[in-house]
Amino acid sequence: MMTEQKFYLTKEGLEKLEQEFKRLLALKQEKLQTDIPIAFHSEELDTEFVAFKEDLELLEDRTTEVEYILKNYELIKPPAKSQQKIISIGATVLVEVNGQNEEFKIVGTLEADPNLCKISNESPVGKALLGKKEGDIVFVNSETKTAYKILKVKY
Repeated sequence: MMTEQKFYLTKEGLEKLEQEFKRLLALKQEKLQTDIPIAFHSEELDTEFVAFKEDLELLEDRTTEVEYILKNYELIKPPAKSQQKIISIGATVLVEVNGQNEEFKIVGTLEADPNLCKISNESPVGKALLGKKEGDIVFVNSETKTAYKILKVKY
């Protein structure tokens, strides 16, 4: 039996995914109502029909993927007040690394975006920080061993 994967989503991430799902369903409906080219004798002769089938398959694949995520997500919520000094998914963490202060939010893999300072709970840094608290120093081995001193945790 396949174990179901859990997808951690923020409220904003969930809303985006729900909107995407609605758009995909509407697009699929529209495509099936208006864009169906007539297939001729062979697929070699009708590239338009082949392209239509490929587009529909991609749309179907993404719809299925988003639907699966929506059935298997867990909403990221702040922990109880007494647990808010401990880093868990959803925390915004201020760290000192290589003499510089960096702040990022720990999110699920679907919402990770280093450019927006959102790191995955499954990334090396995210994994290393989970369960730690302010004042801890965490070492992360990637190409080089890097020390992250946790300065502040907030939700």
